[in-house]
Parts: sequence; C-alpha cells; structure tokens
Amino acid sequence: MNSQSRLRAQARLLARYVAPRWPVAAVLSFVLLASIALQLVSPQIIKRFIDAAQSQADPGQLVNAAVLFLGVGLVVQLLRLVTTYLSTDLGFRTTNDLRADLARHLLGLDMTFHKERTPGELIERIDGDVTALSNFFTQFVVRVLGSMVLIVGVLAMLIREEWHMGLAMAGFAVAALALLVRYGGVAVADSAAEREANAELYGFVEERLAGIDDIRSNGGVGYTLRRYYEALRRLYWAAITAWKKRLIVIRIAVAMWGVGFTLALALGMTSFLRGLLTIGGVYVLLHYTEMLLDPIERISDQLQDLQRAAAGVQRITELFELAPGIRGEGRDALAEGPLPIGFDSVSFAYEDGEPVLDGVSFTLKAGRTLGLLGRTGSGKTTLTRLLFRLYDPSSGTIRLGDTDLTTMEPEYLRRRVAMVTQDVQLFRASVRDNLTFFDAQRSDEEIIQVIREIGLDDWYDSLPNGLDTELAPGGGDLSAGQAQLLAFARVFLSAPSVVVLDEPSSRLDPATERLLERAMTRLLQGRTGIIIAHRLDTVQRVDDIMIIEEGRVAEYGPRPELVRDPNSRFSSLLRTGLQEAFA
Repeated sequence: MNSQSRLRAQARLLARYVAPRWPVAAVLSFVLLASIALQLVSPQIIKRFIDAAQSQADPGQLVNAAVLFLGVGLVVQLLRLVTTYLSTDLGFRTTNDLRADLARHLLGLDMTFHKERTPGELIERIDGDVTALSNFFTQFVVRVLGSMVLIVGVLAMLIREEWHMGLAMAGFAVAALALLVRYGGVAVADSAAEREANAELYGFVEERLAGIDDIRSNGGVGYTLRRYYEALRRLYWAAITAWKKRLIVIRIAVAMWGVGFTLALALGMTSFLRGLLTIGGVYVLLHYTEMLLDPIERISDQLQDLQRAAAGVQRITELFELAPGIRGEGRDALAEGPLPIGFDSVSFAYEDGEPVLDGVSFTLKAGRTLGLLGRTGSGKTTLTRLLFRLYDPSSGTIRLGDTDLTTMEPEYLRRRVAMVTQDVQLFRASVRDNLTFFDAQRSDEEIIQVIREIGLDDWYDSLPNGLDTELAPGGGDLSAGQAQLLAFARVFLSAPSVVVLDEPSSRLDPATERLLERAMTRLLQGRTGIIIAHRLDTVQRVDDIMIIEEGRVAEYGPRPELVRDPNSRFSSLLRTGLQEAFA
C-alpha cells in the first residue's frame, strides 16, 4: 500500500466513524477555531503593551492591556480543556464502534479463516490494532488539523506585520512540512511488522495458557519458555527497527526548529535596525515564530502516531476486506416445527486435502432422530458442520425442509439448528446471560421454567442471587453434568427445529447420566435430531441409524429393522459391543 493509498484509507476510516457523531465533531471544530483565534490575538495585546510602555503611555492603558491579556489567556485554557474533553470522548466512542464492527465482521468470517489464526492473535488484532488508532482518532483533528489552521493563521498575521518576513517564514514552513510529509511514512512498514510480531506473541501466549496442564504434565515448560523468548526477541527487534525509523521525523523537527528560530532572530534584528519594526513588533515576530514552530513540532509528534496508526489502518482494512465465502439471503424460507434433512451426493474436503465425505446421500424425515455412527475420522463431525454451514460442500446439495442451505443466510439457519457438544462453553457472566447469550428479551419466568424443566431445580434454588449469580470462567464452579444441562437449557430457550447432540452423556457418572438422559429425551420431543453416538445406550433411543465409513454411507435405515436383520452392520456392532467397535 503506497502513501496515497494509506492516506485515503485513513481518511475513509476517520470519516466512517466520525461522521455519525458529527454534532460533537462540529462543536469540537468550533471550540478549536475559537481557541486558535484567541491565540493569534494574544500577541497583539502584548505588542500594544510593550509599545505603550516604551512611549510612556497612561498606566491605565497598561493595566487594561494586562487584564485583557490575562482574560484571553484564561479563556484559551478553558477552551483547551473543552477541546481535550471533546476530542477524548470522540476518540473513545469512535474506536469502541470500530472494535465492535471489527469483532462482528470477524465472527462472520468462515471457519477456514479462524482455523488459520489463534484466538490470541485475533484478540490482539481487534484490541491492539484499534488501540494503536485511539490517539489517531482522539488527537488527529485537534493536533494536526488544528496545527495546520494555526500555521495558516500565524503566517497571515506575520504577512500583516511585515510582508517580506511573512513570505520568508511561509517558505520556511512549506519546506519544513514538505520534509515531514516526505519522511512521515518511512516507518509504516516497520510499524506494521511490529504490530504483527505483537499479535503473534499474544497468539502464542493464549495457546500455551490454554494447554498449560498438558505442557506441565509432559515436561514441556522449558521448550515453551524458549519459544516464548524467541517470540519476545522478534517483537523486540521489530519494535527497535520501527522506533529508529520513527526517530527520523523527530530529528527533522528539531533541525527545523533551530533553523526557523535562527531565521526569525535574524529577520527581526535586521528589521528593527532598519526601523521597519518596533520593539513590540520584534516581540510579535518572535512570538509568532514560536507559535509557528510549535504546531510543526506537534505535527511531527503526530506523524509518529500516524505511522503507527497507518500500520493499524492497513491491518484493519485488510481484515475488513476479507469477505465470508458462506453467504445467503433467505431469512423466512423454513416452516415452523421439525424439519426434514436431505443430503444429495454431498462431498467435502478441507483445504485441498483428502475427501472427508464422498457422495453422501440420505433423507431424515421431520421429527425423527438419527444415530450417527463411525470411527474417528470417518466424517461424522464434518457432516454436522455442513448442516450448520460452517462449511459448504465441495459438491452436492444439502436441504433443510425443501430449501437448499446455500440459499439461506447462515445466521438465520443457525437459529433453526442447534448443537450441544461435550465441551460446553460458559462465560464469566450471570446465569441469565449464559443461558440467553445476553439476550435481554427473555423473561426471568421463562428462563426459570426451563431450568426446572431440565432438572436443575436443586442447583438453581441453591444459587445466592438466582439468575443474577455470576458463574466462574469456563463454568469452573459447575460439575460436568450441570454444565451439560445448562447447554440443554440454552437449546430449549432458542426453540430450534433441529438438534444435533455430540453424545453429551459419555463422560458422566451413572446418576448424572440418567438425569441428562431424561433432559435429552425432553429436548428431542417435537424436533428432528441427530446424535453422534459413542455408546450403545445412546443409540437405543434413536429412530434411524446411519454408519459412516471413510466418508461414505456404509449403512442407513430404521433402527428396529437393522436390529432384526442379523446381516446388518448395526446388528453386528450390537453383538460385538459399540464401545469396542468405535474405540
């Protein structure tokens, strides 16, 4: 991305998030312009004071000028305070909007994208890269645009005082700004590499923290620390390289300040000796020169932040440009109640790998429950992922009701199809928010009724704050059975037409398993169900059986018929033991 493209991208991003808050931006602009106007007037008051004092004017005039100068200074400080508050408020609100939009966009991307990136890396992209933009949103308008307006105003006042000097200082200002712009983007690529190294470090830390038990138990602490130091070393050198490049802007600013002030002193002395300026005029020249150098210095400071922001904008823009491959427009295509499921010659492979499913065809009638059997890697989980449109098939058609899944909006589809896995995700939030996924539309009475219906009466009655009780992260204060039942409660509240269960009772004690079995039976009533089965007890409840081997349907039919057929694969599995057959 070249410098012009970066500037356009930054301008578009700034306009996109500032425009909705234009009233605050308008007030900020007015206050900023008023502050600049008073700053330009202030030296004129001092000039009159100096010239009046030199001419021995009436002391009352000197007092009035001093009081006016102090009053203007006080108002300027108050306006600066208001400007800082408004710009900070605008910056926080716009960056929060950006974080929310970026998180929403990433959640809508395909599973292929998420498989290639760690959660820690994505968290750093959402939070870290946007944080790098916070100063851009907060201070850019105030410091850079405000400084540009101030520079124009100062040059106008200098030309008003003495046009030769004004033009000379205007030439200096143009040269200084040209140098800053010329080298202002020199560190963008290195700043982007720094942000990338930072994201990789966060991704590494997140992955290792998630697997800390395995790392400790298998003696991998030393290896993990070595990899951690390597990631830190990459970040260190990336940061040092970027900082050295950003220092170029600071050095240019310091040099320009020295040249500018020397030029102003020389011009002021020459004009005074030639009688072109009074002592007050010389003061005004030097004061305006300092006012001219200060915004140039502020611009140089902001250019450093701008380089970091440019790297963040580049990375954020790249994420926003990623489009989900799984799309659809249908939102009202499905009837209410249980729905039939149809697979017609469905094949699928992950990223140019070996086919996981190869020509799978079957029809599951509405309201029936299918027991899905097969060895690890046979394609059972992939089949259910296709049903959720986490992926689309490489070929073939999947239908829910009479509708092709590829025509349906994924979010709408996933409201009609629900899944309960053995690994239940619970958040550090209230019981209410964990069950409703932060949906405030659900009434407390409805939630409590579902909790009691699935058999969590005693647990709920023991909660100190009822639905407002906060759960520990990951459900650490719950048993495995309680966590599974809460997952069932979520499904009850969402009222889907199809339920997929990755046999949640396979790791529970017998008493808890019986409680879960009752809840499972209640959950499947009036719904089409698919159970990925690992145990013999589970498949006794289903209506149909399907066995998958190497991505193909090896057997499919009603469970009673397969049980009675001594030559069926399922009947053979019952004789040999399902647990052993699929271990």
